[in-house]
Amino acid sequence: MIIASQKRKENIAEYILYMWQIEDIIRANNLDIDLIKKNVISRFDLNEEQKREMTEWYESLIDMMRREGVEKSGHLQINRNMLSALVALHQALLADPKFGDYTAEFYRALPYIVELRAKGGDTPAGEIETCFNALYGMLMLRLGKKEVSPETERAVAEITRFIALLSRNFHLDEQDRLFNNDKDSDQPKK
Repeated sequence: MIIASQKRKENIAEYILYMWQIEDIIRANNLDIDLIKKNVISRFDLNEEQKREMTEWYESLIDMMRREGVEKSGHLQINRNMLSALVALHQALLADPKFGDYTAEFYRALPYIVELRAKGGDTPAGEIETCFNALYGMLMLRLGKKEVSPETERAVAEITRFIALLSRNFHLDEQDRLFNNDKDSDQPKK
């Protein structure tokens, strides 16, 4: 809750990945708040009020996961909405010639995205979701101390650069500093 709030303010990509991880932590604890209290919340140095707030946050996420039918897999609507907002911004940036640097970064990452989508299986994911799936997969591999091939490292590094730029633009857009009427500028307003 505290970490999620911080990440939401600072880096939307990290926020989405963190929330996906929270979904998996909830699943790993069988959507059981008592297990989450024991295995997760107890590990934080929190006062009673903070513990109560964190417990309520997890309880609300558990409730949403049950109501939305994502107990076993999938993502909460709030997380899908964030991803949809990034997709909409991505499309707007690609359509606007002022953002040539963004478009170039996307096209550098695109071969890796296409390759990952081809390996994605039955559930087709869009380009942005494919990037997040790759980043989350890498996070899980690193947490599991699994070996990662140099090709995968290169692909994830390129995707990371692209998503970092999209994330930066997302926050600028939230501050109304991204799209402006200055036709001569390729940079967002400062």
